[in-house]
Order: sequence, then structure tokens, then C-alpha cells
Amino acid sequence: MRDDGFHVYDTTLRDGAQQEGLNLTVADKLIIARRLDELGVGFIEGGWPGANPKDTEFFRLARTELDLKHAQLAAFGATRRAGAKAADDPLVAALRESGAPVVTLVAKSHDRHVELALRTTLEENLAMIRDTVSHLRAEGQRVFLDAEHFFDGYRSNPAYALEVVRTAADAGADVIALCDTNGGMLPDELADVVAEVAGSGARLGIHCHDDSGCAVANTLAAVRAGVTHVQGCANGYGERSGNANLFTVVGNLQLKRGYDLGVELREMTRIAHAVSEVTNVAPSSQQPYVGMSAFAHKAGLHASAVKVDPMLYQHIDPELVGNDMRMLISSMAGRASVELKGRELGYELSGDKAREVVERVKELESAGYTFEAADASFELLLREELDGERTRYFEVESWRTIVERRPDGVMVSEATVKLHAKGERIVATGEGNGPVNALDRALRLALERIYPELSALELVDYKVRILEGAHGTDARTRVLIESSDASGEWGTVGVEDNVIAASWEALAESVTYCLLRAGYTAS
Repeated sequence: MRDDGFHVYDTTLRDGAQQEGLNLTVADKLIIARRLDELGVGFIEGGWPGANPKDTEFFRLARTELDLKHAQLAAFGATRRAGAKAADDPLVAALRESGAPVVTLVAKSHDRHVELALRTTLEENLAMIRDTVSHLRAEGQRVFLDAEHFFDGYRSNPAYALEVVRTAADAGADVIALCDTNGGMLPDELADVVAEVAGSGARLGIHCHDDSGCAVANTLAAVRAGVTHVQGCANGYGERSGNANLFTVVGNLQLKRGYDLGVELREMTRIAHAVSEVTNVAPSSQQPYVGMSAFAHKAGLHASAVKVDPMLYQHIDPELVGNDMRMLISSMAGRASVELKGRELGYELSGDKAREVVERVKELESAGYTFEAADASFELLLREELDGERTRYFEVESWRTIVERRPDGVMVSEATVKLHAKGERIVATGEGNGPVNALDRALRLALERIYPELSALELVDYKVRILEGAHGTDARTRVLIESSDASGEWGTVGVEDNVIAASWEALAESVTYCLLRAGYTAS
């Protein structure tokens, strides 16, 4: 049985889903709930049954399709309507019938919101809280209460905001979460209020939005001031500026403050990225703990120190959260950076060879290349420097693309590739929804018969940048391509005066790296 002394409460499926551009299907919500349960959170807020058909369906399916090992589901909803009975309110009935063992009620704690938004009296709002909490408790459900706009309400009318807390606790609510709904509080101010409210004797929680950039700091300040229930969202999702990032909160509490939350931190990076895949929201590379750049080192001075002891420039061992230290290769890199990056990729570099690689990197970067997001291109460069020749699995004779606008307005791109591989001359033509897509298809059509592993190769991302100092349609162009197969992802780079030529360079390197990973011997 999980210790009930401290709660980690996730609201990704409800509050996080309010983020602009984030739309979750019922199937998406079920997948995310499973991932969060794997992480070890204590509570997963599934949505608002009765108010949202999608959420009603989620709770219906959760009864048979969710086998949660660690978390309990919570259904979110509002207190009864003014002038009604909780037992007769259809939205309260939906909470009662959701099958969720926990109900989280939202209630107004700001006097102006009660009078202007709910359009009822302060006394009736307290009665709504009292009746709804006691009714759901009598029906056997555990009740938490989100005191909406609590901190703004406490500034406006502290006596009334406190009365909301007392009323909910007296009616049977196990936790009253104080909500910084507008996200405008600062940590010292918020902590002072929490410390004062803690004197009420109620068990307190915290729910923070990030409009002032302080959601995580405010959550930690609230814990220090006495709350034992923290709410947040995976990857900091949420409307406006988002909610407190639950991954950052639990990482700080377990690793910095010594809390035993039952969260599997070594799974956190994997789960953060898995959730991002489901939501189709690109993960922030700079996200604390779980971002790709969270333990990435670029400057030569840093790398020299990291070579001696990684902890000189890292606040924790990245393995504790399932992440990795990465060395970034750029014109800022020194010999130590190259040696560490080479070791990361499985190559041992001598001092002289490392210096030669550094000079080559700086030369290429001055021409517009970048290797920070193109590890595959860097590894191919590294092998070239070590072996004295380029890794090749095919020799290109020529390639061309055409774009045709047909009379019906349809745009068609076609590419032809002529190359030599394993003693054969191969000519292949491919069509695509653009010249780069057509080139990609033609190149793979030419090689898949000889190298069947290329059938699993996918182009995941494609970025074009006009380089500084160049202008107009004849400007020098850099293309970054992200590719993947069944075993991982990698990046390649191409730079040319022509965007199609730059794209071809990056595509050809991606195919070469895919074959290198597959274990083929270069010709």
C-alpha cells in the first residue's frame, strides 16, 4: 500500500490538455495514464465526466482497460449549482457514477469570483461546498478540493478564503489544494500565505500555473511551508504559460529535498518523451532533468573540466533520471570536447588526431555547417579523419529533380538518381510531394534491393536555414535532417548554395549512416 503521507497528483489529462494546440483522444488519454502509472505518481486526474463526452468515455473505458499498479484515478468536477441539492445535480451524479475512487472538486475561494462569476452569495458558495463534499463522502468517494484563485482571494478577503478551506475540511475533504490559478504569485509571497493557512489544521495541497515563470519554485516553496500534496502536469503542459512541470517538481523533491515519493526517476526521461510523442507536442530540449540538452556541454572550458570530473558542470548524475551526458561539437569546442564526444561514440582519439578534428570542425562551421544536432554527420567526419577516407556504400554519378504544375493545378515532384553500388550501375526515379521527398524516395528505391535495411529508414524532421550574411533566393543554405529506423534516431547536415543540393548532402549522409549502423562494410 502506497504511503499516503505525501501526494504526487498529475493533472495532465485535464488541466494539461487545456494547452493551445494540444488535443487528446480517449485512446491518447489511456496511453498517457499508463505511462504516468509506470512513473509512479499517486493520482491521475482523468478529466471532467458529465461536462465533456470524451472524458465521460475515458472513465467508462478506464474501468476495463486501465490496470493501474500505483496510481488512483481522480474525476474532476464542480460543486453543485446554487440553489440545488448535491444529490439531484446531474454533474455531481456523473462524478458519483464515474467509478473513480477520488473526486477533485473545484470551488471558488475568491469573494469577487463568487459574486461576479457564480452570481451567488458568499454563504451559498460555502453551502455548495459543504453539501457536495459531504454527499460524495457519504457515497464512499474520497474528496479533494481545488480552492480556485485562492491566493488572489486571500489578498482580497483572507477571512473568506480561510472559511472556504475550513468548510471543505469540516465536510470531509481530505486535501484542500490552494490554487495560484492566474500564476502571478512569487515564491516568498506564496510561502507566507501557505504558512498562515496551515494554521487552519486542514491538510493542504498546491496547484500552480507558470504565468510568472515561478510554478515549480512556488510548488517547492509551498512544500517547505507545509503542504503535503503537489499537483502538476507532464512536461509543464497547460493553458497560457502552462502548469508546474511535475517532472521537475518530483526530481527536485526526491533528489534535492530527500522525499521518498515512490516515483521511478530513472524512467522519467523515457516517460517524458513518450508522453510528448502521444501529445504530438515537440519536447523542449532545455527542460530540466529530462530535456535532451539538460546535460549537454558545448564550450571547450566546460568540456575540459567535465573530462576530469563530470560533476564539475552537472548538478546530478544524469543516469538518476534516465538521461545522458552529451558533448556538443561546435566551433566553441576544444580538444577535450572532441575526445569526450569520440569516446561517447566509441572512438579513442590521440592528442594530435583530436586537434586535427577540432580544426576540421572549425573550418566546416565557418562554412555554415553545425554538428550540435548532427551527430551522425560528425561521426562520419570522425571516421574519415581516422581512416583517411570517406565511408562510402555507393558512388553517385548524378541526380536531378523537376517540379511540374499540371493543368489541374496538382504539383508533382520527380527525381532521378544514377549511382554505382556493389559493382552495379543503378538508375531509379521517385515521385514525392516535393523535390526533397522525391530525391529521398529515388535514392532509397535505388539501394533498397541491395541494402534491405533501408526499408525501415524514415525522415522524421527537416529544417532549412538561410545562413547569416547571405540574402535572397541565392543565399547559402543549411539543411538539417532527422532520420530514424527501428533502433534509434540521428541527425545529418548539408550546406550548399542550393537548398536542394544541401538537402541531397544531408539525405546521402543519412543513408550512409543507416548502413553503417546496420554493420555493412564500406566499399
